Amino acid sequence: MSDALSSTRHLLPTATARQTWAELAAEFRRLPGLSAAAVALLVAASAAGLVAPYVLGRLVDDVIAESGTDRVVTWAAVIAAAAVVAGALTAAGAAVAARLGETVLARLRERVLDRALHLPSATLERAGTGDLVARAGDDVAVVTNAITGVGPLMLGALLTIVLTAGGLFTLDWRLGLAGLVAAPAYALAMRWYLPKSTPYYARERIVTGERAQAMAGALHGAATVRAYGTEDAHVARIADRSAAARDLSLTVFGVFTRFGLRINRAEFIGLSSVLVVGFLLVRADAITVGAATAAALYFHRLFNPIGLILMEFDAVMQARASLARLVGVASLPAVAVPSTELDVLDHDAALAVTVRQHRYEDGPVVLADVTLRLAPGERVALVGASGAGKSTLAGIAAGIIPASDGDARLRGVPLADLGEIRVRKEIALVSQEVHVFAGPLADDLRLARPDADDADIEKALDRVGATGWLRTLPDGLATHVGEGGHRLTAAQAQQLALARLILADPAVAVLDEATAEAGSAGARDLDRAAAAATEGRTTLIVAHRLVQAADADRIIVLDHGRIVEQGTHETLLAAGGRYAHLWQSWGGPR
Repeated sequence: MSDALSSTRHLLPTATARQTWAELAAEFRRLPGLSAAAVALLVAASAAGLVAPYVLGRLVDDVIAESGTDRVVTWAAVIAAAAVVAGALTAAGAAVAARLGETVLARLRERVLDRALHLPSATLERAGTGDLVARAGDDVAVVTNAITGVGPLMLGALLTIVLTAGGLFTLDWRLGLAGLVAAPAYALAMRWYLPKSTPYYARERIVTGERAQAMAGALHGAATVRAYGTEDAHVARIADRSAAARDLSLTVFGVFTRFGLRINRAEFIGLSSVLVVGFLLVRADAITVGAATAAALYFHRLFNPIGLILMEFDAVMQARASLARLVGVASLPAVAVPSTELDVLDHDAALAVTVRQHRYEDGPVVLADVTLRLAPGERVALVGASGAGKSTLAGIAAGIIPASDGDARLRGVPLADLGEIRVRKEIALVSQEVHVFAGPLADDLRLARPDADDADIEKALDRVGATGWLRTLPDGLATHVGEGGHRLTAAQAQQLALARLILADPAVAVLDEATAEAGSAGARDLDRAAAAATEGRTTLIVAHRLVQAADADRIIVLDHGRIVEQGTHETLLAAGGRYAHLWQSWGGPR
């Protein structure tokens, strides 16, 4: 694994509760018609649900008064009609509310993706792919479930509670007060539950991201993991993060179960209070038996919506934590993209890196007293043992990692002053972790240069030696590759990345073990492809095999974060120092 991947992760920002609700409110205001329709339908559905308990109360009074059968049949018909109307309105309200929520989430998701794709490379490097993947995947799934499933039900439940409570007070204010006796018990249950559960849910989302990071790191570098025999270590890390997520879920479940017991107690208190007060009022001839019956039914009707709100509160809390993580990314400042194409500077580019000291957070010093200068068109190789600091130095040179004490300059201008967009145009980084995007092969390559025609693409592929396998593809450049399409080998994927480099045509190329995954059979072919792709460019290579270094104009040897030797291959071999020892250990000819 590279030095950079061992750094401490800086998670992407998470919005506060106020920022989250403000963002949601702003999105709902952008859809006033849909929002109003959803609320109106859900209110009408809740109001229709009040009809049956009220009519049942009237029916009780008519039975006691020995009214005729016609009266009873009439009330029964009203109850049936109200049930049908309430069901239809509930279904319509849930559908409109789900559409509203999905639309809001889709817009939020687009903003998250937009901000993520425009984040500075250094920010993504510090955060790690796991945190971003967890937000774009797991968090979106949690919020989607809440919006399409729990969300409309929760909104309907809230409206039912409000309208039913109003119905209790309409029957008799004393019955309404009797129902409110349960409120302190509910409040105490929530007061007990919220402080205990909220931190767990927030931590659960973080642990999920850590688990995704562990899995992504192991899967993306699967060949390297196998080569170094570190499968057990990676599996152990994934198991550790999975166990942490499992333990958190079990803890939350235990807290939630005890919360359910407190909810049942509140329901018992409230219903008992309504029944006792109703009995006393009937005995005092203050209300009819039917009114007392309706009051008991109204309060009993509150069991489901209150239970839904409280018992599904864990889903709401998870959705709130996930939504805050999405809003945290979506609220990042938008990156200003120039409206016109950036001017292309000449390829006569000198690159200078000065690192007085670099460390990750409070960790040990990774680089110290490093001065690296690449003349225009010069090809420089970095070699050294694992952990020597090669990938970190390459990341600083490429503008991916900001030096904690030092800087990198292109043509004498600090990369920080050039800006992320300009740096990415001028300096291209190709690593061993190459992604093949799903879709036509030509579209994958046009990511580097959108205006490239098929002839340009074929020429770039020919330069990296990909013409042979290109001709075997069923549809040529139109062949779908990546997930769900034609599967490229590791070497072919690297050739694809090198062809992108040619099309992008940067002034400086940084290859961080870009041919490490080729395997011995295709290693020389891929080395020739890398040489062709970087011909005429200022190039910095993190050499996975020393034969790559042997062909460089100059070799820099790193040891424990310091430059200990530099010179040509022949000069360093003749010196008999660190490089000569590495060369002999590697098995190169003397």
